Amino acid sequence: MSAIAGIYHLQHQTLDPQLGMDLIEQLKRYPADDISAWQSKDIYLGCLSQWITPQSVGETLPYYDSMRGLAITADAIIDNREELCGQLQVPHADRESIPDSLLILLAYEKWGDQAPVHLIGDFAFMIWDERKRSLFGARDFSGNRSLYFRRSGGLFSFCTVIHPLLSMPGADRALNESWASEFLAIQTRTDVTDLFSTVYQAVEQLPPSYSITVSGGNIVFSRYYTLKAPPELRLRSSSEYEEAFREVFGRAVRDRLRTHLAVGANLSGGLDSGSVVSFASAELRRRGKPLHTFSSYPVDSFVDFNLGKRVADERPYIQETINYVGNIQPSFLNFPELSPYSEIDEWLDIMEMPYKFIENSYWLKGIFEQAHMKNIGVLLSGQRGNWSISWGPALDYQAKLLREFRWLTFYRENKQYNQSMGANRRKVLQIVGKKAFPSLTRLLRAGQEAPLELIHPDFAKRTEVQERLNGVGMNSGASSQTIYDIRRKHFEQPHIWNVNGTVATKLSLKYRVWDRDPTNDLRVIRFCLSVPEGQYVQNGVDRSLIRRSMKGLLPDEVRLNRKRRGVQGADGIFRMLPQWNAFLQELREMIKDPRTSSYLNSTGLAGCLNRLGSEPAPSMIFNSDFRLLTRGLVFYRFLKRLS
Repeated sequence: MSAIAGIYHLQHQTLDPQLGMDLIEQLKRYPADDISAWQSKDIYLGCLSQWITPQSVGETLPYYDSMRGLAITADAIIDNREELCGQLQVPHADRESIPDSLLILLAYEKWGDQAPVHLIGDFAFMIWDERKRSLFGARDFSGNRSLYFRRSGGLFSFCTVIHPLLSMPGADRALNESWASEFLAIQTRTDVTDLFSTVYQAVEQLPPSYSITVSGGNIVFSRYYTLKAPPELRLRSSSEYEEAFREVFGRAVRDRLRTHLAVGANLSGGLDSGSVVSFASAELRRRGKPLHTFSSYPVDSFVDFNLGKRVADERPYIQETINYVGNIQPSFLNFPELSPYSEIDEWLDIMEMPYKFIENSYWLKGIFEQAHMKNIGVLLSGQRGNWSISWGPALDYQAKLLREFRWLTFYRENKQYNQSMGANRRKVLQIVGKKAFPSLTRLLRAGQEAPLELIHPDFAKRTEVQERLNGVGMNSGASSQTIYDIRRKHFEQPHIWNVNGTVATKLSLKYRVWDRDPTNDLRVIRFCLSVPEGQYVQNGVDRSLIRRSMKGLLPDEVRLNRKRRGVQGADGIFRMLPQWNAFLQELREMIKDPRTSSYLNSTGLAGCLNRLGSEPAPSMIFNSDFRLLTRGLVFYRFLKRLS
């Protein structure tokens, strides 16, 4: 709900008050309900507040408690308030009104540096402990709120966003080549694996699931939480798993409706967002409030190309959900004036760094703009649903059964899948076999040509980026991993999800709309990881648990749909056609520009450009040539800003 900032003098000398004022001045580009500061001799805390929850209205931030000798500035919405109030013995009369920041402060008083372990929600905070003469802070487990810092000239300064730290005396905008090398070398949408670094040499960041303690001139980091699979949950029947799912997930959705403003939700035609909307709409109906939904669809003149089982226009499925669930005020949006190319500069302003999600950038920003115009405080999403609530890949499960020699169960699942999907038995067995023995598949592919890379080979060698990435399992042996290995790493390694929190934080500040994802609730994830795999795939049906659990809560056209899945951004190239010549010209400039010659694989990109052509097919939006060129272009635009 805030952008926080602060400065601490590591040698406990008196701070120049102007330093803090200059730092907070940089935040005034964002809409604010209040801007305040607190300062002692060697510590300055500031906060630009956006009042989202009822408890935040009129809240004093930063807050100084003279009795406890503690001061806090916080960017947080805490979801397990009821549990915390009981553990912290908050008087019943105060439990409804107590601000989240004060709950964090009380948690720190009780548990010290273990306080973040007890918090569920989206948060980044800093606490000044007057008695210990130390600064303590933390970021939530998946990094839904960002926190950057700089240490220079005896000062430790921090902020929710980067640019105020670059305004500090002595700071420069030099490129961090280690960060850049990872950004360019990683093939997926992950930005980097080193979550202490940023694109700027002068600025660092606190990783998700980490706390920081600054004391006596020392800075100590500690990973306070690692998400491991809990013991398997054993219930007596499938219906009990369904009931438990509805209880855990329903609570996560309800906890994220806490706002004195209107409530919105991203709504596609799928299970994840539909399930979020179903629970949210029912709860808001009980409160006498509507749910505003926002759905994107292609421009009207776009004609679908062959997407296989994917569908670009999900409006029929979305409308089914709206009609069935009720209490919804829908907005169908296609942003005809926007394209991936037209929004690059604004996204660089928002992100303060290069980004990789260019195909979906225009509609994502467009929805936040529309939500802001409708006075939405909380915008629900289901971004992590594929890995949590709607887990259950049918063919991978069959492969797992083969690896475990569970022949009878495999035979039954395979037969029921083929019958229900009308699938070719031989083709299914070929796919399952490759999934069952990925190491063998990798050997068979050993002679194939390696995929083209965006990073210049000499830059990769000089920065030893491949060695670093191999050390954390990125870009190495991917084909030898099962989907279960990938899921485990998805939750254990915070760098995989960090970019989502960065996007959410910076969009929320710009538009005063908080992205809230109940599929990313820590309680939901723990529950989902504890559920036996046999609940996720049953009778040949993928994503079985959520399909069964949502019976009567979602229309069967959506709930039981197994053959068509939505895809956003399919019309991206079609949208760019009026700007296509300018786009090609800029790509040519990028390839020839000396500023990119040591970073980008110019020879490879020239080949991509030749294959792209002057009259592109709309289907190239998902082609690797287009992906590499556009990612390179975003990086190029960023480089030009630095110089």
